[in-house]
Amino acid sequence: MLYLRLLKESLFFAIDSLIVNKLRTILSLLGITIGIFAMVSVFTMVDSLENNIRSSISSLGDNVIYVAQMPWDFDPDQAWWDYISRPQPDLDEFKMLKKQLQNAESVAMVLGGANTIKYKNNSMDNVEGNGVTSEYNSIWDLSIEKGRYITELESNSGRPVAVIGADIASTLFGTSDPLGKKLKIKGRKVEVIGVLEKEGESMMGSSNDRKILMPLQFARNFYNMRSRSSGAVIMVKAKPGAVDALTDELTGVMRSLRKLKPKVKDNFALNKMSMISQGFDQIFGVINISGFVIGVFSILVGGFSIANIMFVSVKERTSLIGIQKSLGAKNFFILFQFLFESVFLCLIGGAVGLFFIFLGTLVMTYVVDFPTTLGVGNILLGFGLSAGIGIIAGIVPSYQASRLDPVEAIRAN
Repeated sequence: MLYLRLLKESLFFAIDSLIVNKLRTILSLLGITIGIFAMVSVFTMVDSLENNIRSSISSLGDNVIYVAQMPWDFDPDQAWWDYISRPQPDLDEFKMLKKQLQNAESVAMVLGGANTIKYKNNSMDNVEGNGVTSEYNSIWDLSIEKGRYITELESNSGRPVAVIGADIASTLFGTSDPLGKKLKIKGRKVEVIGVLEKEGESMMGSSNDRKILMPLQFARNFYNMRSRSSGAVIMVKAKPGAVDALTDELTGVMRSLRKLKPKVKDNFALNKMSMISQGFDQIFGVINISGFVIGVFSILVGGFSIANIMFVSVKERTSLIGIQKSLGAKNFFILFQFLFESVFLCLIGGAVGLFFIFLGTLVMTYVVDFPTTLGVGNILLGFGLSAGIGIIAGIVPSYQASRLDPVEAIRAN
């Protein structure tokens, strides 16, 4: 109980000193506030950017393997013309993969390109037209606002039907119901059977709002599957926990379908979202280190200002320290008194810095429309650094104050 009472008195002494010297307290706060703001704001922005990007990546399917002509990460030891000369995935391969793969939950194929679509006097440029198989919806979970998705019969027979994005529906049809109406793409009429929910653009730049989905057999009439510009891709969704097994199985089946000899390199690419994630891990790691270095220097400057203020505070209160010690105050009581003052000063500065960061997250989220969150980890980091700097900056002047001789201290003024 004695120690708790001494700690309580030390706390009151520290708070009283901060209140009495308001201007000095405010000036001392600035260094820590700026330092915490600089470091934690960088971490907050990086974490929010990373969360948004990873959310966009996960929406593409972290358990989906994309069989394509080109890899997402190029081998520097392989010549570019080796990639160019590779064949595009075709329908026969899609059908065989669908039939043979044991670790696949679903297999779909997609191809397409940019188009101009029209309805009466309205037109829309740079629309992403995709020819897809009926399984596409089971891999890329589509939210249908109106109508329905393409059936397997429509997919296999190549019916001229389409599911359109929300932006296409509003641009071409306005407030009228697009279902059952026929728009034109590449000079061919297509009946609208469904409209996708509006989702906005992700951090990866992908969006279904400007997409038109048609049966692949129908889209083959104006997209050349053998052309690299068609971007033909076979999408394979793995069964739960079977991504690695599916990768090995896909490699074996594709090599068999393309009759590749054992020593011949693969002439196809198996792309996974983990390739993109690994690249972002390195980028975010560098940014975090840079933000930490910037913040450390800012906080050090603030720490020096706190230490300087604490030395001044000890000097001003030397006679008071002498009186306290002559009345029986222990050395650790004097030490805690000044150390608490230093720590509380830094904690207040850190809290102010975190408050400004919180205001910044609100601006970014609701004004700039970039979801930003000040996480618990970054809040704890801010307070932890503040307390640490307070201890480091205040320990020397606090120790000097605790070691003063009472008689000499009283006679100092």
